[in-house]
Amino acid sequence: WWSFELLVLLSGLLANPKLEASVLSICLNTASLTFMIPFGLGAAISTRVSNELGAGRPEAARLATRVTMVLGLVTGVSLGLIMISVRNLWGYAYSNEKEVVEYIARMMPLLSVSIIFDDMQCVLSGVVRGCGLQRIGACVNLSAYYLVGIPAALCFAFVFHLGGMVLI
Repeated sequence: WWSFELLVLLSGLLANPKLEASVLSICLNTASLTFMIPFGLGAAISTRVSNELGAGRPEAARLATRVTMVLGLVTGVSLGLIMISVRNLWGYAYSNEKEVVEYIARMMPLLSVSIIFDDMQCVLSGVVRGCGLQRIGACVNLSAYYLVGIPAALCFAFVFHLGGMVLI
């Protein structure tokens, strides 16, 4: 969560800080909203995998994982398609400024792809927790966000001058 907030703060250093921070906040709010479904799937698969492994049924745990991954993928793709289809309207839920609404519409396809991958990350984190490997999951997630994600976003935004589009 803090990694996203850090990116919103850093968006204030871009060329048009008011627009960039506003749009990035809206996009991250949208991502948080869509995150709730895969978060529930992650919690469910964590419980299911731990119960199946505890009962000595690794094949059942594997099957439950596959089913939940498919559900996560279908959910992510569905949410992504919905976001793309309402991209020209979504900004009006947050702002009546045309510039903000148009920028959000341009960011929605990228946000949609991000939603798909974030859904899968959430489901797979639940699997890792269910296997009792919380430390490994935490290290992977922290490394992905703080050692790879933030530096890459900052590099693209400030070194290659791609702006707020790459901060989501």
